[in-house]
Order: sequence, then C-alpha cells, then structure tokens
Amino acid sequence: MEEHKIDKNFSGRLNILRAGVLGANDGIISIAGVVIGVASATDNVWIIFLSGLAAVFAGAFSMAGGEYVSVSTQKDTEEAAVARERELLEKNPDIARQSLYAAYVQNGECETSAQLMTNRAFLQDPLDTIYILNISLL
Repeated sequence: MEEHKIDKNFSGRLNILRAGVLGANDGIISIAGVVIGVASATDNVWIIFLSGLAAVFAGAFSMAGGEYVSVSTQKDTEEAAVARERELLEKNPDIARQSLYAAYVQNGECETSAQLMTNRAFLQDPLDTIYILNISLL
C-alpha cells in the first residue's frame, strides 16, 4: 500500500499555476485584441506585426512594473510587522509571551508543549520565532 505524503506547499504551487494561467490568458487576449483592431484598420502586414510586437513589450513592462510594486509592498508590510513585534517585545514582553503561547495553541499544540516551546523561544530569539510562526499560520 502506498503512503500519501502531505504536501504543505501544494496550495502555494496552485496559486503560482493559477497566476500563470490567468496572466497568460490576459496577455494573449490583450495582444490579440490589439492585432485584430489594427488588422481591421489596415492590411499592411508590417504595421500589424509592429503593433503586435509593441503590445507584447507594453504587456511585459506592465506586468514587470506590477510585480515590482507587489513585491516591494509585501516587503514593506513584512518589515512593518517585524518592527511592530519588536516594539511589543521591548515594551511588553509578557504580552508577547502570551501571544506566542496562544499562537502555538491555535496551531494545534497542547498547552504543555506550547509552554515549553514559548519558553525555548524566549531563551533564544523570540522575534525570529514569532515571525516564522506568523508565516506558518498564513
């Protein structure tokens, strides 16, 4: 009998596939729209070709710009979250400890295990542990 392994990265790969399919579909339709529109206005093959090529480059630059904005926004958001957690750790370490404990319990750990893991995290680097746990809860 074959064992089935749990693939924790499956949903992430599905999101990448979905984005790729939707992006390709969007690109094909927009370029085809430009080419058909220009072809209906002229029968010059070079003008139709150049308009299609221009649409390809415009779409590529548009997607690259959108991806850059998306990634930089994600980075800024994560940096703000880390700064907020760092401030909480400096001002109220007890609340941060309770928050980490609650996150472990919410993630399925028993209370004893959650307490041990929280204590170990605060002996090492609690900010790193909180950041990793927040990512795994997403």
